[in-house]
Amino acid sequence: MLAIIQMDTPGGLASSMRTIVKAILNSPIPVVVYVGPRGAGAASAGVMVTVAGHVAAMARGTNIGAAHPVSAGGKDIGGTMNEKVVNDMASYARGIAEQKGKNGQWVEKSIRESVSITAEEAREKKVVDLVVDDLDDLLKSLDGRVIELPSGKTTLKTAGLKKIHYKPDLRDKILKIISDPNIAYILMMIGLAGLYFELANPGAIFPGVIGAISLILAFFSFQTLPVNYAGVVLIFLAIIFFIAEVKVASYGVLSIGGLIALTLGSLMLFENMRVSLMLMMPTIVLVGGFFVIVAGVAFRALRQKPTGGANGILGEIGVIKELIEPEGLVFVHGETWRAFSEERIEPGETVEVVGINGLLLKVQKEAKVNEKGLTQRRKGAKP
Repeated sequence: MLAIIQMDTPGGLASSMRTIVKAILNSPIPVVVYVGPRGAGAASAGVMVTVAGHVAAMARGTNIGAAHPVSAGGKDIGGTMNEKVVNDMASYARGIAEQKGKNGQWVEKSIRESVSITAEEAREKKVVDLVVDDLDDLLKSLDGRVIELPSGKTTLKTAGLKKIHYKPDLRDKILKIISDPNIAYILMMIGLAGLYFELANPGAIFPGVIGAISLILAFFSFQTLPVNYAGVVLIFLAIIFFIAEVKVASYGVLSIGGLIALTLGSLMLFENMRVSLMLMMPTIVLVGGFFVIVAGVAFRALRQKPTGGANGILGEIGVIKELIEPEGLVFVHGETWRAFSEERIEPGETVEVVGINGLLLKVQKEAKVNEKGLTQRRKGAKP
């Protein structure tokens, strides 16, 4: 029994590469790394994975190399950090290659100078062991080959082996799609906006459902991304500021703080990489503007005078329908109510509702016109 890793990669995260390499080096069964099919390549981190295999093979028409480390966004690291990363990666890869009897000098050169070679050149330089036509040709070439495992030397017997193919499942396919940092960022923003809208407007349901699903997908994709959780905390802090704006009359200070926290959190969200600025800035403007607008609407709704219920009738003007002495009937807010007053009020006079006790309104005569000709009404009178 042996495992064959068929690989075609432009590279990947150094942390993921090291995990794969450690699994291969400590595997109790033979692991063959096969760069194929034709037209495939093993670039960047793929170089280390290839040379780590107990047998390294390439299909004709493939290439390997260009392993100089870059940031997760594809940009040069630069400065002293670049020197540290390159030296670390070069010594790590050279050690693995020499342990497997490969050309450690070329592997180091691939990291330091980003050189790349064809499959035939890789075999000539002893970077890989075999160049084959396809998977069947690989199995034939492996038969009888002696390799060394942690438990000792063993001879491969590949003639007549049954091939069992393991392909990415639905989880892996979804993770591959959403593991792009830009997509993960958009999902998180949609999730936060949806949940915020649901909290600000309970009962909307749809925004909450979409927001919850988007957040779960975002955190699922964070498994493969170098997330800086300081950025995540800043983004959630921005949401807290926006929510607080609804409850506290900060005159926009909390909203401005939220936009600043949202921007800084977006910039810091991932280690050694950035979300595309062409995507980030419009997203911050749209999402931040959405939060501010919703917060403003909610704030006005909280401060607005009630239009229904007992509180909604306070301060309303009505017309007396039945003599009040001290009780009678008043038509107010489109309804006829029983009312009482501390003074006698004749039918047809207008009154103001100043209190309510159960289903009994307390009213008083509407204020007279003052010397300037302006009608005065007592607002906010308590029962």
